[in-house]
Amino acid sequence: DDIPKMNYSNSTKEIVVQEYLDKPLIIDNKKFDLRIYILVSSINPMIAFINDEGLARFCTEDYEEPTNKNLKNSFMHLTNYSLNKMSENYVYTEETQEINNG
Repeated sequence: DDIPKMNYSNSTKEIVVQEYLDKPLIIDNKKFDLRIYILVSSINPMIAFINDEGLARFCTEDYEEPTNKNLKNSFMHLTNYSLNKMSENYVYTEETQEINNG
């Protein structure tokens, strides 16, 4: 019921579906998000493929509820890798490369 009705017939556009959580997921006081990739190749009949691998992205500073004082702290509120890799708290790991190669 929460998904708006859209006309998908004869559409060749790529569509991204996501949902904002007003109570974020937290591990060790860090906000994070999970990405699961699904290819929907047909709506009727429904045919979908779920990728075996997903992605977890973490903030690099402890989460606090947004206030006027901390709202612009991207490292606390945004999980984007492109931002957090610039944080002094960012820890680079080659573990994923080792897992994917091995």
